[in-house]
Amino acid sequence: MIEIWGYISMIVVLASMMMKDMKRLRITNSIACAMFVVYGLIHETYPIVIMNILVILINLYQLKKK
Repeated sequence: MIEIWGYISMIVVLASMMMKDMKRLRITNSIACAMFVVYGLIHETYPIVIMNILVILINLYQLKKK
């Protein structure tokens, strides 16, 4: 079941990359990254967790900057 969560997370990331509106892209991408954080914690793959937390922080910074 958790593998399905990973695939759904991947689809959300891909969908976010196809968006033209940067605000919407960053929000959707942050949601996908949060999903991957959960996935990484369950699998105890901390590089995935760390990388996705950093991407969320970058997205939030860029959203606040606008």
